[in-house]
Amino acid sequence: MKTVQDLSIHLYADGADRAGILDLYAKPYIKGLTTNPSLMKKAGIKDYEAFAKDILQTVTAKPISLEVFTDDLADMKRQALKIASWGANVYTKIPITNSRGESCLPLIRELGLAGVKLNVTALLTLRQVAGVAEALNPQVPSVVSVFAGRIADTGVDPMPLMRASLALLEGQPKAELLWASTREVINILQAQECGCRIITVPHDILGKAVKMFGQDLTELSLDTVRMFARDAADCGYRI
Repeated sequence: MKTVQDLSIHLYADGADRAGILDLYAKPYIKGLTTNPSLMKKAGIKDYEAFAKDILQTVTAKPISLEVFTDDLADMKRQALKIASWGANVYTKIPITNSRGESCLPLIRELGLAGVKLNVTALLTLRQVAGVAEALNPQVPSVVSVFAGRIADTGVDPMPLMRASLALLEGQPKAELLWASTREVINILQAQECGCRIITVPHDILGKAVKMFGQDLTELSLDTVRMFARDAADCGYRI
């Protein structure tokens, strides 16, 4: 395996900067896109709907996930249905709970029965995955986003949990397990090894993966030494 094109796992670009989204959308190795309100805030997006509809003028042939942003479950349903109406390739992201800790599983079940393609997000436990597996409509495509990177941040190896999550989703033939909160390039191979269908990768890590994936380590060592020498020379260091 020498390049990202050789991967069997689907790479989804995760970000909210317009130029990056449109550039990566055009890459054949990018199979879909995701974003969230935090990424939009970081990118300086002020008008959620205008931004989404602008992107969807170009992003038409690959799936894209757009997230609701309210605590009120009735309003969350309204937002979800509106977002879903923006395009056949749109997956509506619903968090596993709202920010008050109230379960969104009843809403997930209701939206699934209405035929809404969902990306259920912010999952970190097997109990949450089991609840989603029970709530999804097996007739409707869906994505189950488990935040493996955040699990790893706590000092816990996420790979056993991801494998167990895949087993819990066996009764959902149209559900795809997604490795979320990617921190480094090696996570792509870990996610593939676990059997995840999708991994969301931030734009900067995608750039690193494209540049360095499969690179010869001896050559990389020499490049590193040359970098040190070049930087020392540029600074005119003397001893």
